[in-house]
Amino acid sequence: MIASTPVGPNRTGETAAVLPPAPGSSAIDKSDRRVRRMFASIARRYDFLNHLLSLNIDRSWRSFTTRVAAPEPGLPVLDCCTGTADLALAYDRACHGRSRIVGADFCREMLVIGREKLRRAGAQGRVSLVEGDAQRLPVPSDTFGVVSVAFGLRNLRDTVRGIDELIRVARPGGKVAVLEFSRPRGRLLGRLYLAFFRQVLPRIGQALAPNEDAAYEYLPRSVLEFPDGQAMLDLLAARGLTALTQYSLTGGIATLYVGTKPVSARSPHPSEPTS
Repeated sequence: MIASTPVGPNRTGETAAVLPPAPGSSAIDKSDRRVRRMFASIARRYDFLNHLLSLNIDRSWRSFTTRVAAPEPGLPVLDCCTGTADLALAYDRACHGRSRIVGADFCREMLVIGREKLRRAGAQGRVSLVEGDAQRLPVPSDTFGVVSVAFGLRNLRDTVRGIDELIRVARPGGKVAVLEFSRPRGRLLGRLYLAFFRQVLPRIGQALAPNEDAAYEYLPRSVLEFPDGQAMLDLLAARGLTALTQYSLTGGIATLYVGTKPVSARSPHPSEPTS
């Protein structure tokens, strides 16, 4: 099920803050070292668990993203926090070879698996993967027709800086697409989702991908403490995106946010990264 909501002009000065931790809990450790180590430890089971725990619905979410934030032929696409390159490959399929795709991630172990997937798909000549932090993207400003991030923005130590980087590297008039987990608001689905997320998912994840960083306990905490819905729209608008729309997917389990970098906007020179 998909529901879309257009958003009007940004309200000057309004920003959205990350939700505070639940009572009795501590703030999540999102240091670069911890997040990189955590994803490195589950890299080889990452795709299997993603598809298993989402019942393969995550594939349709990525496909939907490539249709809504569709690339213009000839304009390059950048997928940030690309992981094992699922969304980068989805964009490659959507482009039919007419646009160059770049995936960036700061976890080398994930990129190793992503490059093997590119090889199997015969996409090495069309898709390239680079090691780089989404908070300091190693690419020029005002370059990409679409800049995307799927299930990665909430893992950044500095969410605002990450959003600013997405906008910096997009071409004026280009699209920024954020696909992220969210919280279903329905009474029944919301309760079932929370019970699964907090009690079942961590146990399955730890059993199938044992790791010292409790990655599948981190996942629900990072989602529940991250802004979604209107709070995320307000944050994206406050950073400068316009024509924002959100698409609620599968009853609100995930949400796609798409905005446009204003044509009049020019980013700093790449040697002067946005802070």
